[in-house]
Amino acid sequence: MSSFFNPTRRGFLAGSAALGASSMLGMRPAAAAVDWKRFAGTTLEVNLVKSPRSEILTKYLSEFEELTGIKVNAEATPEQQQRQKTTIELSSGKPSFDVVHLSYHVQKRQFEKGGWLADISGFLKDASLTDPSLVESDFAEAGLAFAKDADGVLRSLPFSVDYWIIYWNKALFEKKGLAYPTSFDELASAAEALTDPSTNTYGFVARGLKNANTPVWTTLLLGYGSSPLGPDGKLRTTSQEAIDAAKLYQKLMTKTAPPGVSGFNWAEAQSAFLQGKIGMWLDGVGFAPPIENPEKSRVVGQVGYGVMPKGPKAQAAGTFGDGLGVVAASQKKEAAYLFCQWAISHDMGARLLQAGAGVPFRQSVLEDAKVREGVKMPGTWLDAVAGSGKISQLALPVIIPVTEFRDIYGVGLTNMIGGADPETELKAATAQFEPVLAKSEG
Repeated sequence: MSSFFNPTRRGFLAGSAALGASSMLGMRPAAAAVDWKRFAGTTLEVNLVKSPRSEILTKYLSEFEELTGIKVNAEATPEQQQRQKTTIELSSGKPSFDVVHLSYHVQKRQFEKGGWLADISGFLKDASLTDPSLVESDFAEAGLAFAKDADGVLRSLPFSVDYWIIYWNKALFEKKGLAYPTSFDELASAAEALTDPSTNTYGFVARGLKNANTPVWTTLLLGYGSSPLGPDGKLRTTSQEAIDAAKLYQKLMTKTAPPGVSGFNWAEAQSAFLQGKIGMWLDGVGFAPPIENPEKSRVVGQVGYGVMPKGPKAQAAGTFGDGLGVVAASQKKEAAYLFCQWAISHDMGARLLQAGAGVPFRQSVLEDAKVREGVKMPGTWLDAVAGSGKISQLALPVIIPVTEFRDIYGVGLTNMIGGADPETELKAATAQFEPVLAKSEG
């Protein structure tokens, strides 16, 4: 939903060189304890979403097949098509695939309620199945929150992540003698200080378009120590914290954002920032590559990548992501788990990062000096990614009707940019959404 990576054609390894051959990748030899050949002769069906991330997986499939003797038939289809197909097949109880790619922030609750994913927590603890480097503590906290169900059972492996960060224009900040904000108050005052409509310069930009804008508000809400849904499953969207976060959104988007921002999705916000007249832009780390591309950007070398400042009650990076799960109906669960493990391995995470195709959930990949050498983005971007991983929290509620949630609250947020009262809008949106949520859980 939020990442936009430009895949590059950087070749990592010539042919299918053995794992451990590339020092640039910071690769590690396969652990001796894992019996990778145990399921040789098996054929796996893998269902992926078409994206730069799946392209990296399919590009190196022959290495997995060589390592394990397992044949993989991987199908990658466009996101909406893949979601429809997987839902229909998984609901039938007889899916045609053993491994499935899921978009956590959209599908997590649906998959859990349907009981569609296998419990893989036992596999993770099995030394004959799992490389010792694969441990829960290597994943960002939000990654584990995504991968585990409400009972704490591991149902998938976190694959790629999109943390929300602040992109900031160092040249504009310097001109005003400002430092990167460390709090929401400093964020708001810096945005105001940077805004000068007479020179077409604005302090802040983010998504204002309905639906697209909802994660901006929920990301701010995390800084108030709250989230849209409480642990009891009840909406917290009319709480004082929710209202305060909406007021901050309104203030930033009316006083410090460019004209027409209520029609901005990520692409318009990115485009405005690339022109060099925007002080700060809040969105996912995955939108970074064009910033350092001289053909697309006027701000090459002038951009800082900042971890989300502290809110009044918490510091949190809104997190979205994708995972790979073993299908509960599969007859080849252990072999399917080996594929998932390989797909999120250190080596594959390094390739994902270095190709500009995605960001792995594993902190060890982001902090590996050898891996970092091969990443085209500045080190400050990687620091923001790794720093965000340490304060990661889910930015959207884990519910089935997440699209309706975004639609309904998004209209209210767009109305706020037009001057409507935040509390009134949130109450109206909540009254409209409550029955939709109740029906989905009924």
